[in-house]
Formats: sequence, C-alpha cells, structure tokens
Amino acid sequence: MPTRRQFARLLVLGGGAFGLAGSVLAQDADLSAMLNVFISPAGKPFRAPAGAPYPVVDWFKEADRNGDGKLDHAEFMADAEAFFRVLDAHHTGVLGAYEVAVYERQIAPEILGYQFKPTALLNPVGLFGGRIWRAQYGQGMGSMGQNVPMTVDPAGGASQPDLPKIQHDLDETQQGASPFSLFDEPEPVTAADFDFNGKIKKANFMRLADMHFTRLDADNEGFLTLAKLPKTSVQKRLEKMRHKKR
Repeated sequence: MPTRRQFARLLVLGGGAFGLAGSVLAQDADLSAMLNVFISPAGKPFRAPAGAPYPVVDWFKEADRNGDGKLDHAEFMADAEAFFRVLDAHHTGVLGAYEVAVYERQIAPEILGYQFKPTALLNPVGLFGGRIWRAQYGQGMGSMGQNVPMTVDPAGGASQPDLPKIQHDLDETQQGASPFSLFDEPEPVTAADFDFNGKIKKANFMRLADMHFTRLDADNEGFLTLAKLPKTSVQKRLEKMRHKKR
C-alpha cells in the first residue's frame, strides 16, 4: 500500500498515480484529474476536472471582485478575510485546534496526502455548496497506512466526532499544500500562527495575507495579474503532460 511519502513524491517528480489499494496505475487523464488542484494564498482549495484550466483561474476570478483583470491589495485582503470567516465557524476571531482540524481533514485534506477523484463537481469555483467530494475510491489513507472512511465537506460543517482520526498532522514529506500553492507553506492556515501557541488570530491571518501580497507584487504595481503569478509545481506538471499530448 502506498504511503503519503510516495504520494507526495509523485506530486513533485511527476510519477504515475496510484489507488489506495496500491495495485491500480491510473492513466494520465486520471492523474490530471487528481492533481488539478490549486490552494489559494489564504489556504482555500480550488479543484477542477481533468482537461479544465488550472483552477488558479477560478481563484483569481473569485478574488477579482470588480472583474477588471487586476487583483489589487484591497481585493486580495478581502479574499483572505472571506476565507477566514469560513474557517471561523464559531465567530470567535481565533482559529483553534478544532477549526484547524476541520480545515486539514475536510476542507483541504490534500495537505494530508489524500487523493481525490472529481466526480459530480457542482461548483468548481467556490466549492462551498455541499458534500460533493469524497476521498479517492471512497476512503482516505490514515496513519500507518490503514484506510479511514472519510467524507469531505468543503463547508467544514461536520460535527467534531465526524473528523477522521489521523495521527499525522501533515504528510510525511512535510510538503503538504506547497505543490498546490504559490508559496512554500505546507500548512497555509497555521503558517499565520505568529504567536506559536497553536491559535491563529484574525489579525495574524490578515498579516500573513498582506505579506503574501507584497511578495507576489514584486514590481510594486499595487495589483496582481494572472499572467504574472508564479506557477505551482502541480500546474507546471500538468502543463508538461498536456504539451506531450499535442
């Protein structure tokens, strides 16, 4: 049975996809479907079917509220604040261990090394409609390789007892969200724990968002464009695969 380390290695090196049983090698189309994921600077996942444009496009379109093709600082910060409100289900202004667990295990479990097969994709932009994602083959891979039944609720609405019991906080390679993200941050939400106390204050979450914008706006233009954004490791892999098919 493949481990999370093997899965993450495939993400980076571009090896063949595998099922949880470890015996079925997927074709390139299946690999494309599994990997067509973008995790926004705030940590929100965007997933698209095989053959669809890489979903950084969906994030940019959602964040660019006036639709002018330029993502300015105010829009970038508003995008981060909107996702914080999703994570802060109890409206405390602080994300604790439970909110982080919901994020890692239900909203963006790719960072734990879970695989997904995008069937019944109802809303590829927001992904906050209902229970439309299930772990590949209906199960997720827990610690020590055992199968853990898991239903992914992108809205993070499950009660605490429904969270899968996973001992590891991240995949064993510690790459987490990095292959899907514009930044080398294995866990984009806890990256804002500047107080190092296991709690993410809204002020710190927004502070990280501001830092992200500054890094992306290398030319100090005051706005971002889709064309100038760096490409994620997964995006580069997908483009390479599609180029070979031409």
